[in-house]
Amino acid sequence: MASSLSRTVFFSVLVLLFLHQACAKKAHLHFYLHEILSGSNATVLTVVKAPNSDSFTRGAIAMIDDMLLEGQDENSTLIGRAQGIVAAVGFDGSLETMLNFVFTEEKYNNSTLSIYGRVVLGETIERPVIGGTGMFRMARGYSLAKPLFTSATKLVYEFDVYIWYKEI
Repeated sequence: MASSLSRTVFFSVLVLLFLHQACAKKAHLHFYLHEILSGSNATVLTVVKAPNSDSFTRGAIAMIDDMLLEGQDENSTLIGRAQGIVAAVGFDGSLETMLNFVFTEEKYNNSTLSIYGRVVLGETIERPVIGGTGMFRMARGYSLAKPLFTSATKLVYEFDVYIWYKEI
């Protein structure tokens, strides 16, 4: 009896997951994240310094409010902001990020995507999309961020985000 009930529950869950996926909209978003590391227009603010260090190493925490641009050029159209927390966590220099992409342009205006995950600077970064709001309510998927430009004062990443969401 218990085994029959557990099979029925398992089958029901599979059907619900299939129906959710079949009813979901798919989207591929492509944009560029521009981060300014220093100066009067810095988009990064260190709020906790690493113990015994002035550099952004294990133990440091920063807040970001980076620009999401349509193109690679810094004069491209602003389509939103990447706002969140970055923490230096690993002895290997890895970071932990909690980001919200807040879109401001056209049909995605006031919609967000929430992304969480590990970052190793200089490598292509894969992180899960764990939710969304507005047009992207109940979003699930993943993001790939490829470093295009890195200097002492600026970072530029090319983003490809693949999501499934429930359109409102």
